[in-house]
Amino acid sequence: MELTVRVKPASRRGPLVEPTPGDPAASVTVHVRERAVDGAANAGVVAALADHFGVRKADVEILRGHSARIKRVRVDGA
Repeated sequence: MELTVRVKPASRRGPLVEPTPGDPAASVTVHVRERAVDGAANAGVVAALADHFGVRKADVEILRGHSARIKRVRVDGA
């Protein structure tokens, strides 16, 4: 499954995955505690999505948007 994700790095609410029904740009919002430095937020996004969908971290792949807040992500096995 592929989805568009809006990332909120350095969030006190994280790790949290929630739907964003009113946002046409993203289907889910992922709040992570990690800051957007040296790929730490991306690792947090992968871990949060893997936990949310009940899959391994290796089954979550960021396809596009590695340096952006809106990312395209593939989750295998969800």
